[in-house]
Amino acid sequence: MKTSYQYKIKPTKQQAEKIDNTLEMLRHQYNYLLAQRFDWYEFNRCPIDICPLICHLPELRKQPNYYNQKASLVQLKVDRPWYKEIHSQVLQEVPKRVELAFDRWLKGNINGKKSGRPRFKGKGQYKTFTYTQFKQHHFVNNKITLSKIGDVKVIVHRPIPDGFKIKTVSITKKSDGYYVTLSLEDQTVPAIKPDFNPDSITGIDVGLKEFLTTADGETVSVPQHYRKAQKRLRVIQKRVSRRKKGSKRRQKTVKQLGKQHKKVADKRKDFHFKTANNLLKKYDVIAVEDLNVKGLARTRLAKSVLDAGWSSFLLILTNKAVNAGLLVIPVKASGTSQDCSSCGVKVPKKLHIRWHNCPNCGCSLDRDHNAAINIKNRAQGHRVLKAQLMSAREPGVAEKPTLTRSR
Repeated sequence: MKTSYQYKIKPTKQQAEKIDNTLEMLRHQYNYLLAQRFDWYEFNRCPIDICPLICHLPELRKQPNYYNQKASLVQLKVDRPWYKEIHSQVLQEVPKRVELAFDRWLKGNINGKKSGRPRFKGKGQYKTFTYTQFKQHHFVNNKITLSKIGDVKVIVHRPIPDGFKIKTVSITKKSDGYYVTLSLEDQTVPAIKPDFNPDSITGIDVGLKEFLTTADGETVSVPQHYRKAQKRLRVIQKRVSRRKKGSKRRQKTVKQLGKQHKKVADKRKDFHFKTANNLLKKYDVIAVEDLNVKGLARTRLAKSVLDAGWSSFLLILTNKAVNAGLLVIPVKASGTSQDCSSCGVKVPKKLHIRWHNCPNCGCSLDRDHNAAINIKNRAQGHRVLKAQLMSAREPGVAEKPTLTRSR
């Protein structure tokens, strides 16, 4: 099983300068390698698809890839000796990022979906670097040893679970300071909880009137963190717009704005974790809608949809369920609000109609509650649930305590 723990670190003034210089040098190298890719792409492509029998074609340039760009880092340290201050593994992560960004643009992901053209990173936009290998004894007594930086103080607000090994370490600069993210792994933790109960199942319907409604009729209200903070954000944003570009006063105000946005994001994330934790304490199987949140974010309800953060919540819920040996099943979202949960007859209703009244069987209940019951019914007998049950019944599964369901 894999998981990640993030801690805040307290570097000294000299260590903070080293981290900032490392991020800035990595940003320059990222932009340089990305420019190499664009030069090759523009030089080798041609709008003409036919030519005469006798023609002269220029010699094509060698395509930059991860391996030859990684090999060029040796010459980089010769031409620019200050790059020797960066750990080799940290520097080798840059061509890997460029490779991923460029391939997502030209080739797309495993489903063939392509992303936008990669952008050059401006000052302060490169915020994370990673050590791909890490020794366990370099993290003891609330201090972590980072190569080329030194021993940095860590605020360990929760201990690392027994048996988990640190695989990678990432350093991130945020608006309120520096953080370290530890990627942990333990291959002995079973995938399914030994006392997995498939009958402890519910369905949840997420919405804007209520954040979610369960099949049992329980609701969680929408906190609206961003809308409550809009007034304060508007004041700071106006203050930023009045400052002269490039001035220290503008930089100070931009940092203040970033802290306010991070405060909103942290509140939302904390709400998501606590809500997911409460659900997983009550149920072993949770059925959710397979929503197209990106499509919903292009409607008139975009601000409310993004403020609720459905995608982040469902991702957190799924990850916490995996860590606890439980199950989250996505089901088809179409028709969950229109179909009657009692008799299955389709009862068309517009979005502003918030109550479900079935003329066929007389079922009358809240629209979201009806949808949650439909989601639960669709999950029962799902192939994913059957596969998990077969795995759970296999003998000889080693029992080991999984991670607690707390945040």
